[in-house]
Amino acid sequence: MNQRAVVRGRPSGTDGSDFSYRMVVDSRYTKVAKAKSCLAKLIFAQVVTQLIVAANVFVSLIKKESPSRVSVSSLAVGSVSIMAGELGRKRSRSYFLKFYAFGSSMSILLSVAYLAMSNLSLETFQNYTSLDTLKVAAVLLGFVVQLFAIGTTISLINNMAPPKRAS
Repeated sequence: MNQRAVVRGRPSGTDGSDFSYRMVVDSRYTKVAKAKSCLAKLIFAQVVTQLIVAANVFVSLIKKESPSRVSVSSLAVGSVSIMAGELGRKRSRSYFLKFYAFGSSMSILLSVAYLAMSNLSLETFQNYTSLDTLKVAAVLLGFVVQLFAIGTTISLINNMAPPKRAS
């Protein structure tokens, strides 16, 4: 079998003047690729915060306490919306991404409502090993991540849409 010789430099048959005929990728496609990459990182951060909330629910079950309905609801809504967001990101489906933005926003609002309803005191925050401190940290991290996720998702949806024709 003959092996192909490795060609260095310019491919054969071109003199370098064909640059004006080469295709250029539209900037919105590169923006979509960057937004998808960024959204993957944000979804991973949301998964981490959801795992912290799930661990919190699990610990309350181990202690024979009934977990808060608001916390469990936040966990359920957040998990479903994260799955929808990942599907929308991978398959470029804007309706999944819209559901993800709405569902994850509702999840973080439920988490904030759970914190508002719980009786947290200043002494809780002075003890850094407290489980309540971890709850607050997870919700604050989730809130900040959610702000970035909404902006990235909106940008992704806008860039995925076909360009509007000028009439």
